[in-house]
Amino acid sequence: MFGRLRARSRRHPGVVDALWLAPFMLACLGTLFMIFFSPGGHQSGLPGFWAYLVIGLVLVGPLFWRRSRPLAVFAIVSVVSFGQWLAGVDPLPFNVAVLIAMYAVASLRSFRWAVAAGLVAELGLALSFGRMTTDPDPATFASASVFVVAIWIAGIYANTRRRYLESLEERAERAEHERDQQARLAAAAERARIARELHDVVAHNVSVIIVQADGASYAIDSDPEQARMAMQAIAATGRQALAEMRRMVGVLRTDGVAVEEYAPQPSLSQLDELVAQVRSSGLPVDLRVVGVPQELPEGEQLTVYRIVQEALTNTLKHGGPDASATVEMEYGLRELFLRVTDDGRGAAVPGRPGGHGLVGMRERAAMFGGSIEARPRMGGGFQVIARLPIGETGRSRAA
Repeated sequence: MFGRLRARSRRHPGVVDALWLAPFMLACLGTLFMIFFSPGGHQSGLPGFWAYLVIGLVLVGPLFWRRSRPLAVFAIVSVVSFGQWLAGVDPLPFNVAVLIAMYAVASLRSFRWAVAAGLVAELGLALSFGRMTTDPDPATFASASVFVVAIWIAGIYANTRRRYLESLEERAERAEHERDQQARLAAAAERARIARELHDVVAHNVSVIIVQADGASYAIDSDPEQARMAMQAIAATGRQALAEMRRMVGVLRTDGVAVEEYAPQPSLSQLDELVAQVRSSGLPVDLRVVGVPQELPEGEQLTVYRIVQEALTNTLKHGGPDASATVEMEYGLRELFLRVTDDGRGAAVPGRPGGHGLVGMRERAAMFGGSIEARPRMGGGFQVIARLPIGETGRSRAA
């Protein structure tokens, strides 16, 4: 309930101020009636009731704008009160408006203006106290000063609390903005990762299917058995591509439903299968592993697999009919050295515009602190060289 009232007061501050001033004005009018119309309340020589009422309205009326213009309201109320003192008019209940305006300045403006308003209010109290009695009592003046200082401190506290709440709201908005930004960045990174996966899967498997289909079309009349084997290879490659496509489409689902795992992520244990698949497509491939194999994170294994896959796919597409390839992996103490070379004519074939293969390989290697070099070989052919950290360095980057 209090939260709803606070929200409404923020939406309609003018109505709240009017409702708050009405009881204060009624209380001041009641006191004024008691002064003039109660038995023994009126003193000869004092200005009339209407003059007092006009002074009261001038003092209380500006308080309606104390939130939007606290300095102007305090200045008006202070000047009117000082003119009242110069005219010899005794303090009225309406003069409490000075303290209300001082509170507004202390709670809504800087500390410098709050100090100035507090000093002006204290000066007005001293002048009024000196006018009301010929024998000032320091204790009474001290009590009244404590009351003024208490109101001033309450305004300072309200100002501090308001600024603190505003800073909390600002930090919350900034945190929400940063969270949304991080979510957008994460989504962009995930889209880039899926784009790399799609490229690697589609490019490799479609290239194998095209090569096998061309071989089958040439051998269908002369060697039906070879054509049948090629068609079986096409079917197997298509099923593998479909399984990987289903897995990636499952990653894209956002309804929170558990996704069936159609195929695991490729790893180094499947590198022999990849090489065998490429060999069955007509490209002789030699796989060499040097050193003691080490346990690599799954992400880094996938990176090595995709680099080999992409390099062999490019050889299939651009190497020519008599090309052959070599895959070399060397395990060091802190680095995995990978080199894929071929002796085809791919170096002489201009790259297709908009290709993402080499870019994807570099991005994959960079995620684990590695590097990629792709360049023509001296004497013909093409080579892809990758260096990836292993051991604690690779694990820390994978995490």
